[in-house]
This record gives sequence, structure tokens and C-alpha cells, in this order.
Amino acid sequence: MKKLLNKIRIGKKSLPESTRITTETIAEHRERILAGGRRFKYPVQYARHRLVFNAIIITVATLIVLVGVGYWQLYSAQNTSDFMYRVTRVLPVPVAKIDGQPVLYSDYLMKYRSSIHYLETKERVNLSTPDGKRQSDFVKSQAMDDSLADAYAMKLAKEHNVTVTDAELQTFLKQQRSSTDGEVSEATYDAVILDYYGWAPDEYAHAMQTKLLRQKVAFVVDTDADTVSKVVGTTIAGGNTDLRSVVAAVNATAKVQVVYGALGWVPKTNQDGGLAATAAKLQKGQISPVIKSTTGEGYYYIKLLDINDTQVNYEYVHIPLTVFLKQLQAAKDQKKVQEFITVPVVSTTPANQ
Repeated sequence: MKKLLNKIRIGKKSLPESTRITTETIAEHRERILAGGRRFKYPVQYARHRLVFNAIIITVATLIVLVGVGYWQLYSAQNTSDFMYRVTRVLPVPVAKIDGQPVLYSDYLMKYRSSIHYLETKERVNLSTPDGKRQSDFVKSQAMDDSLADAYAMKLAKEHNVTVTDAELQTFLKQQRSSTDGEVSEATYDAVILDYYGWAPDEYAHAMQTKLLRQKVAFVVDTDADTVSKVVGTTIAGGNTDLRSVVAAVNATAKVQVVYGALGWVPKTNQDGGLAATAAKLQKGQISPVIKSTTGEGYYYIKLLDINDTQVNYEYVHIPLTVFLKQLQAAKDQKKVQEFITVPVVSTTPANQ
């Protein structure tokens, strides 16, 4: 009898639970189904988070490696290849600083590579020889000095609100294309610049815009030269038309020493900062009002001595600009220059320059 009762109890326990869904059991059934799905959902979710996290780590590590390699290539190895030059044109990294103004690595490389291009293609210099290495070092030092001057001019330009407009730049570029046979086409001129200096049109335009800005700044900051130029003008207006005599009289008391000069016969289109073009507009014996040289050398008074169909013969008084260079040198002397690469100091001009 006991065995029979035990079998009945075991049979009751093994009966399956009812699968019928009622209002009382619907919540239980919903939870059972959701629980079965969670074991498939959560492992995938966790894997996705891990993949994103790993991707971020790999990306950051790659960027760190690229930055490290790039830093080493630019500042330690001083790689001047075309690839690194293109990188610096995209990323405005500095090669130096002057009085807080950054000097762009791309500007330095543009100047350096241009001079090297000329040495290799026109002077046929072998840079692997001792003399070629010396010339390369000289070019590197020259490119750094020029880049520092440009950056310092940019700093002063911001302080004095000096700018170069697109119209001024285009006028200057057009003047550069002028020759004794007329104006050279833009395409021909661009080809010459590329051949001699390795510059594309946009690089040449950038270099000339920077040059014009430095010239304008040099005129703005040099009040001494401006004052002396007015003294020269007053002396001429007072009846002294002998330019040699004018120079001697002004130099007796002037803070800036003026210079007398005469070139003889030159073409009317002579590339002399606009002096020949000014002389061509004068009458014989006439002295021009003061003009600013387009090469940034200073103020000039021009006296036409003679003229024919293609040439002019003139003399001049030159009032040089000195303040900008003095301020630039003062910034260097006061240790306001930080160079981020090692630039060799070359005291003598290399051969074939």
C-alpha cells in the first residue's frame, strides 16, 4: 500500500505545468519569454561596446604614433621632402617664434626648397659634396632669417592695421611680368617661376604678398625716414635742384643718411622699384615728388637727365628705411626668438651665389 501511495505522489509531481494563458498568468508568461531572449541580446551588446572601445584605443594610439613620427621628421630629422612640405601646408605647425609671433614651417620650407631647387637645377650644385653641404647650410640659415623677418612684419602689421589687398597684389604681379618687349603672358611667367624657383602660381603669389606686407610695414614704422624725406623735399622746393648738393646739405643734420645715385641709361621698363617708370614721366631736368620704391628700399626723388624712345637716364636721392631692421635685430638681441630646429650659422656667402 505504501509503495502505491509513493508512486501516486511521484506521478503528481512530474505532471507538466499548465501552458494555458490566463489573465492571472499572462505576466508570468511574458517574463518567461523575455528572460529567454535576454540571453541572446546581452552578449551581443557587450561585444559591441568592447569593439567600440577597442576602436577608440586603436585610433588614439595611431594618432599618437603619427604625431610622434611627424614631430621627429620635422624637428629632429628636419625632413624637407615634398611630402612633409605638403603636410606643413595643411597643418600650420611652427618652425620658430619671434616676439610671440609664430613662424610657419611651411613658409620656411617654401623658401628653403626654392633656393635648393635653383642650386640643383640652374647652378648644378651637388649637395652631397662638402661645398654643396655648405651652400645648403647657408640657404637654410637664409630661409630662417627671411621667415623670421616676414613673421615679425606680420606682427607689426596687426598692430598698425596694415594689409595688402588683392588689387595691390595683382598690380604688383602684373608689373613683374613687364619687360622691354611688353607684358609677358601669365602662363609664360608662371612657367619661368616654376622652372627657376620651383613655385606654383599660388606659392609665388603668397611669397609676393608677404613681401609686399613687409615693405608696407617698413614704411609705416619708419617715421625717421619719412621726416628726412620731407626735409629733402623742402630743400628741393626751396630752389636747390643739384641733387648732390641736396644730399650734402641734408646729411649734415639728418638722423638718416641719404644717398645720391645715378645709373646711366636704362630701359624704361627697368626692374628698379619703379624709378625708371617715374623718370619716363618727367621732363628733362624735372625732379619728381617723393615716391616709395616698390622694392621696399625707401623713399626716392628722381631727376630726369635725358630720355629717348626706349631708355631713360636719371639720377636720384635715396632715403633708406632703417627702423624695421633695427627693431628686428633688437628682438633677436633681446632673446625674443625661439627656433625649434637647429639651423647652422654660416658667416660667409657660399660660392656660386
